[in-house]
Amino acid sequence: MKNILIIIVVAVAFLSSCTTTAPIAKSVAYKGMYDEKPLTVLLMPPINRSTNVEAKEYFHSTLNIPIANAGFYVIPTFLSMEILKKESAYDAELFLNSSLTKFGEVFGADLAVFTIIHKWDKSGLAAKVYVQVEYIIKSTKTNEVVYTRTGDVTYDASVSTGVGGAWGALADIAASAINTAATKYVDVARACNAYTFKDLPAGKYSPIYGTDGEQLAGKKLFKVNLNSKYR
Repeated sequence: MKNILIIIVVAVAFLSSCTTTAPIAKSVAYKGMYDEKPLTVLLMPPINRSTNVEAKEYFHSTLNIPIANAGFYVIPTFLSMEILKKESAYDAELFLNSSLTKFGEVFGADLAVFTIIHKWDKSGLAAKVYVQVEYIIKSTKTNEVVYTRTGDVTYDASVSTGVGGAWGALADIAASAINTAATKYVDVARACNAYTFKDLPAGKYSPIYGTDGEQLAGKKLFKVNLNSKYR
């Protein structure tokens, strides 16, 4: 009996070690970015696979902030979008698995950022917005993926009226439902982008450029709860 228990304990420990991914340094997780030392970033039009037709615009209009804050030069979206439309390259999905050399030549970009919005749902009663989004950054020189993260994000739009008791609970539900309907969805996209790119390696315009390699990288697959306070 004792031997059986020992075997079970060892088996559980082994399985736990297999399913748990130890944190790794950013210089290891995003080795390609540290090797290439990119400077200029092109934001490709987001790929929208959700049921919210406007989700594409929410993300595209807010992607530049966290990337620029990380120390990279981001090609202005109004300029890149105009050129992409003229060149019939507005559908980024056509280029996700294709050579990006031309984009590097035309825009002078070292990196191309692809965003895939897999899900965008909302629940008025629960006062939640549910988003699943995937970020892929590829080198325009090697076409290799140098950064990727996918998040299941729950955005909490609930509010409290401060009224106690049963009537207060009902008031909170009603107020939260109204707030969810009135939520500026660009804020949801902004929160998703800010959270995801907080572990982006520092670019050349960052004061910590070249010194952040030992910092821990975020999980490639993550789940997180955010609200309007996260920007």
